Amino acid sequence: MSPKRVAILISGGGSNMVSLVDSMTGDHPARPCLILSNNAQAGGLKKAADRGIPTAVVDHRPFKGNRAAFETELLKPLEEARPDIVCLAGFMRVLTADFVTRFQGRMLNIHPSLLPKYKGLHTHARAIEAGDAEHGCSVHEVTAALDDGPILGQARVDIEPADTPDTLAAKVLIWEHELYPAVLRRFAEGNRSPVLMP
Repeated sequence: MSPKRVAILISGGGSNMVSLVDSMTGDHPARPCLILSNNAQAGGLKKAADRGIPTAVVDHRPFKGNRAAFETELLKPLEEARPDIVCLAGFMRVLTADFVTRFQGRMLNIHPSLLPKYKGLHTHARAIEAGDAEHGCSVHEVTAALDDGPILGQARVDIEPADTPDTLAAKVLIWEHELYPAVLRRFAEGNRSPVLMP
């Protein structure tokens, strides 16, 4: 059976993208087919190109206020790449229900909180402000609702008294790089049971 094709959407440095790409070797059931960004300056594009993976850019700025038109353009390189799975890895655009529905059941996202807690932004600061004892990250299937959808994996870290949003983000990122590849492998094998770490 040929490996599943994975497209990864990024907006920045692409550290989660790199962890996903570098995991897709050997007997892994998937291979990267495209790295797509809304930002031509995204550092992850060079990292992808250095690994020999096709890249594409669709700048969102000319489409200001017209998400549907932006997504129409975004779909073109995606449809050419024919992905079986789409992974959002630090893609900083909210996608419309129409776009998400097109990839329903095949699109994954990683979010830096223990969902359903702290959807949206500033998750590390919010967890500290709430006095939480633990924090972490979640990989979930993408649905039309923001940071919603079935949870496919979570990793937990303790919040120490001295933690700041930055130190907490750094601790969580280490686990993001472990969790997302583990979930992707399981998902590509057709297994949707959650991965729990550590």
